[in-house]
Amino acid sequence: MNAAEDAPGEAESGFRAALARNLPILAVSVVVLAALILVLADRWRRGSFIFGCAALLAAVLRLFLPESRVGTLSVRSRGFDVLSLGGVGGAIVFLSLSIDPLGTD
Repeated sequence: MNAAEDAPGEAESGFRAALARNLPILAVSVVVLAALILVLADRWRRGSFIFGCAALLAAVLRLFLPESRVGTLSVRSRGFDVLSLGGVGGAIVFLSLSIDPLGTD
């Protein structure tokens, strides 16, 4: 085999490696998109709850995934990322559950 025949396999494996490395941020982005759709559909309490859950999901993924698999979720040290994402996510979830609906959803 020559180098030209090996290139498609290498490109595919490079793509798979990049996809696997960025899968955590893709999963969090899908949840954030779902929250955005709910907010745009005038379901802001549910949307804010889902948005907080997305931050908590990011914190859990950052906590348990190894550095080689965490991709762009890694910003600072593991402890700082987990504490900040967990704190913000927990605060958003708490606030979204504690707001009185006043006749709205």
